[in-house]
Amino acid sequence: MSNVTQEVTRAELLELYKDLRVCDVRDGMDWVGMHGYGTVDKKIRPLFRTKVVGIARTARYLPFEGPMTNKTGDEYTEWVKWYYGNVCTDPWGKEVEEGDFICLDVCGIDVGLIGSNNSLDHKKRGARGYLTNGGGIRDTDEVIHQGIPVWSEFVSQGMDQGRIRYYEKDIPIAIGGVAIYPGDVVVADGDGVIVVPQKLAVEVAKYAHQELKGDKAGRKRLYEALGWDPDETVL
Repeated sequence: MSNVTQEVTRAELLELYKDLRVCDVRDGMDWVGMHGYGTVDKKIRPLFRTKVVGIARTARYLPFEGPMTNKTGDEYTEWVKWYYGNVCTDPWGKEVEEGDFICLDVCGIDVGLIGSNNSLDHKKRGARGYLTNGGGIRDTDEVIHQGIPVWSEFVSQGMDQGRIRYYEKDIPIAIGGVAIYPGDVVVADGDGVIVVPQKLAVEVAKYAHQELKGDKAGRKRLYEALGWDPDETVL
């Protein structure tokens, strides 16, 4: 994955976007002529209210075409081990680095590709959040308890075997009507998700900060008029 965007490193990009809200970034995209692009479909919502900024790491999974096993019990346990080792693998998971926003095209499949265990391993490696275009998330009580941000269309119960297979990684994918390339900037909060193309990231940030600065100044004056103490949202 590229570490440079318009001569800016990953770390510098993450710093540049860390204080920006989704709405600010939406404004920044408008300012560079991208009015109709970048906003992920509103059906994809956060598992819990939080804010994340990261750099897109992408992977695509496809439906499992079969044949499905007729094994049960202990034999099924062994088949499941084989499935995770040969069919539904996650080679991208071992490559996760600090600041990654993991974007998974799961083709709308109702399956829990991400759960409480593997998400915690990715968090340890530096993953900041997840975006999927189907379910893709289960064990949600533990995932929320562990503070792992996820934006998805719905929650799933089922394990991977017999439902989904790994296809490719580090490639362009589409989620919620938006093309996501490795290295794009992903910003997500309670307003949803927006994706900034890597080549536009610096320019978009310039105007996003312009709008955020104006919003803070206006709201600070209103805080003062209301007799409220200023907080981090207006300072």
